[in-house]
Amino acid sequence: MMQVVDLKAMISNPYEEREKNIFYNVEEFKARIIKLPAGGNMPTCKMGSYVIFYVIEGTVDVTVNQEKVTINEGQCLISEPASLSMRTTDGVKIMGIQITKGNDV
Repeated sequence: MMQVVDLKAMISNPYEEREKNIFYNVEEFKARIIKLPAGGNMPTCKMGSYVIFYVIEGTVDVTVNQEKVTINEGQCLISEPASLSMRTTDGVKIMGIQITKGNDV
């Protein structure tokens, strides 16, 4: 199966309705759009999977196991399973991919 997705044109629901933002979901991984408004945040969550966050528009501060990093438009963050949170000052649109390793499903 092949799918082409226009990430910039993709509309997303608020973080509280994030399950509606999943645009690809199979056993090994799922992909979604995350859009946070100016001053928005994603509370700390324990991720049991590997993650890739690609910033489509804006800038976001991401904390991974207490280590903070800023990722800008066109950059991505790759992390092993960890505790993650996000905060943005001006708003951000991100593609998030969760990858499950082997039998960890």
